Amino acid sequence: MPKRPRLVVIGSINTDLVQPSPRLPLPGETMHGGDLTVVPGGKGANQAVAAARLGADVAMVGRVGRDTFGEALRDGLAAEGIDVRHVHFTPGASGTAVILVQPSGENSIVLSPGANAKVTPADVDRARTLIRAADAVLLQLEIPPATVRHAIKLCRALGVTVFLDPAPPLAMAGKAKKVPRWLFDADVLSPNEHEARALLAVRASKRPMKDAAVAVALARAGAADVVLKLGGRGAMHADASHVVTHTPAMKIKPVDTTAAGDAFTAALAVARAEGQNWADAQRFANAAGAVTCLTHGAQPSLPTRRAVNQFLRS
Repeated sequence: MPKRPRLVVIGSINTDLVQPSPRLPLPGETMHGGDLTVVPGGKGANQAVAAARLGADVAMVGRVGRDTFGEALRDGLAAEGIDVRHVHFTPGASGTAVILVQPSGENSIVLSPGANAKVTPADVDRARTLIRAADAVLLQLEIPPATVRHAIKLCRALGVTVFLDPAPPLAMAGKAKKVPRWLFDADVLSPNEHEARALLAVRASKRPMKDAAVAVALARAGAADVVLKLGGRGAMHADASHVVTHTPAMKIKPVDTTAAGDAFTAALAVARAEGQNWADAQRFANAAGAVTCLTHGAQPSLPTRRAVNQFLRS
């Protein structure tokens, strides 16, 4: 058995309000949908829970509000075996996400940051001992950019591997905004197609860049390793030498894609911390993402190691 990886996740902790919808409503339109469900979420918390269920020892750094949701969110993480000593309570609201899920399984999300907007570089520094001992640190972009940048800089100083899931992107496609160069200081950059396009400041066009060209362009921008999440087309890895490897997706019929990307990134970090090569790690991550798509909700859908292994065997 591989050693249990030690991971630190620095990021968002949300409550997800999930609304099934036959389609996205038009402006001014009122529609009937399915029953609303309230589940824990947030990209940071999702990745922490996913990593813990996949066999890692996980510590979480973040903030929740002193509201109806805050204590339940913190307790939920602790119930997964996650170290929550650095999950702090903050006056005001917890982070929330309103998620419309269509019959195809595709979703649209509106975020309210709440306490996540108050995660500071000082919060990261207080977790320095945990970070120093970690095999890897996982970051996303649902907390303030200055805090993410500080965390990357600290990890580099300590020699700790950083996985950055650049979602939601700081700069959208277009010439009006510059993409922060420090994003490419992460050891492993793991965007989906939309995020990759934003990172490269490339507008969608009738002749989009091929997947391999996107992965290589991101690697050339500075990231040591790039793993491009391609949904139904699988995943593509480009290293610092611009060698590209594609791992096909598993064929499934998704019911809800919420948190699939978080499961993928967490699984990738777990597998790499265990010493798996990139091809095996991508296959494991593809499987974790696929299993997540078979169940509704963010954290309720995140699979255990046993479930992923059974899926791979099947």
